[in-house]
Amino acid sequence: METSSRGSAVDDVVRQIRLLIRERGLGVGDVLPSEAELAEMFDSSRNTVREAFRTLKAYGVAESRQKVGAVLTDQHQNAMRDLFSFAMEISVDAFRDIQGYRRLTEMNLFDLLSEHLTEAALTELETVNAAILTAEDAERASELDFQFHRLLVDAAGNRTMSETYGMLKPVIQRLMLAGKSQRLALQTVVVEHKDILQALRCRDRIGFVYHMDRHLSAGLEFISE
Repeated sequence: METSSRGSAVDDVVRQIRLLIRERGLGVGDVLPSEAELAEMFDSSRNTVREAFRTLKAYGVAESRQKVGAVLTDQHQNAMRDLFSFAMEISVDAFRDIQGYRRLTEMNLFDLLSEHLTEAALTELETVNAAILTAEDAERASELDFQFHRLLVDAAGNRTMSETYGMLKPVIQRLMLAGKSQRLALQTVVVEHKDILQALRCRDRIGFVYHMDRHLSAGLEFISE
């Protein structure tokens, strides 16, 4: 009962803060009143206000900034994507579902890349790929792996495709984390990326599709049944 009452009190403060934001016409970048001010304003305890702030931060509505206080943000979509990625079970089925989406996206890029991919973009892809081998940890390696594929998608020149791919970053990057702590796995990723780039340089459609398909299937060995 105590937990329920505390939760209701926090929910009520969240509701009042949202109402305050609307009434004052506050927007992104505006600073909310301090915890003490809100506690007095809503006749509530500072602990309850603090918990309400945490709720707003979890949903990407506000963030704490040093020497400033709680500032309104527009990170709701990012917060929800991160939450989904954190809660997602990395299973064989989940891997196949996500890689199935990537196959529909990345394996069909050849014509667009043949038209739009520049030498500068190829050089950037090669630089990012090489950096995977010197990444300081598995998280950084998976970040670089995602960056490589995002650069490929961006180079195709389709803005909607790029935005959609970017929205799935936390999910895709979490899958990419599998096996990244093993040196041999990193070397394999780099070689597979090189094969994909070589196929693009040679305008080899069959080679591109073959190496991309092989690459997207490779991580399955690190996913537990």
